[in-house]
Amino acid sequence: MAYIKKSGAEGASKRPCLFCAMARLRPGKRNLILARTPRVLAMLNRYPYNVGHIMVATRRHAASFSDVTDEEALELTEWLGRVEVALTREYKPHGFNVGLNLGRVAGAGVLGHLHWHVVPRWNGDTNFMPMTARTKVLPEALDRTYERVSKALAAMDRRPGKRSRR
Repeated sequence: MAYIKKSGAEGASKRPCLFCAMARLRPGKRNLILARTPRVLAMLNRYPYNVGHIMVATRRHAASFSDVTDEEALELTEWLGRVEVALTREYKPHGFNVGLNLGRVAGAGVLGHLHWHVVPRWNGDTNFMPMTARTKVLPEALDRTYERVSKALAAMDRRPGKRSRR
């Protein structure tokens, strides 16, 4: 218990919050920001686990579920669905990993700001490179991924009855 108490709550880092900084920027390829609403930010991961790796975050700095308003929770869920549909239409993955890491010990790379990872997966998409060279080989540049996903999201907005996601 002494070690746990000494470690304490993870508190704020000395560095500015990545997602708070990104939430102030306009969507665009340069920033990899796909969408910015009053409550939600959707962006490509600059260091993707796989092609099409998107992060969906609250725009407001919120560290836990108890910090999120009902409106934010609803919009986050809607954007997770939109991202899934856009990636499915554009890349036709066989599945997805959708994950949220709360706290350093849980694997959070950005502490104190809720964000979900949406990672498309295909049968056989693992290879020996991560094991032997600690490198992930991606068959598509981030610029191209941005173009494809932003086009798929825009097409969803133009469809009649856009509440229908499939």
